[in-house]
Amino acid sequence: MTPSFYQDTICLNVLAKNVENAIEIWNKTEGHCLIGLLSSNYSTVDAAIRDIHTYHEATSGAISIGLGGGNPEQWQMVCDIVQEAEITHINQVFPAVGYTRGISKYQQAWINGLIHPGEEPGYVNIATGQESSKLPAASIPVKTAITLIKEMGGNALKLFPLKGLEQREHYQRIAEVCAEEDFPLEPTGGITIDNFKEVISLAKNAGVTKLIPHIYSSIIDKTSGWTNIKDVEKLYDMVKEVMDDR
Repeated sequence: MTPSFYQDTICLNVLAKNVENAIEIWNKTEGHCLIGLLSSNYSTVDAAIRDIHTYHEATSGAISIGLGGGNPEQWQMVCDIVQEAEITHINQVFPAVGYTRGISKYQQAWINGLIHPGEEPGYVNIATGQESSKLPAASIPVKTAITLIKEMGGNALKLFPLKGLEQREHYQRIAEVCAEEDFPLEPTGGITIDNFKEVISLAKNAGVTKLIPHIYSSIIDKTSGWTNIKDVEKLYDMVKEVMDDR
């Protein structure tokens, strides 16, 4: 199970309404994507696993299991799923990264640690768990957060919510530290067709060596619920443009 995302410098992470939609996305991006499945959409682990197996076959294993809006209440459901199914990419709240690594069935799984922008640029809030998220923010330097994620067996820092580029100074500094530490960055929240190129360019220009932008609701057709394949094509073209801009 070796999806191309392991080698990709920039890899799209998008949702799919169904397997047909996922195959469309997979083909349009030439396999340079992850298909997000949200744990919050399933009432049981068995139902999730049945779906995952189907998507897995359709996309050569390029599946990302998510919390659903960064919901800390879903951390255990994510763990229950990855303990039973081989998942390539796992989204998890910061405090549960180590536990998730320990119980994951697929030990080569990519696990990110969800953090929020901190009170000031250069700091991030790691209190993103089921109980810690109810407490005052635990704001620490970005480098410290990255080191802790590494020590817990995590692979990337997931920044949520990015709010598009409303918090540009926060995003810029986080990208710079990720570049300094050679640590992957996964921005999500408020990314649209209009700001996507700037989001990925900013990170690339800062020196980030691996970027996984999550683009969800902004490219979903409100009537059908399908991820708009024309939007995916535009996003992928922008990725290629940024990558070609040496």
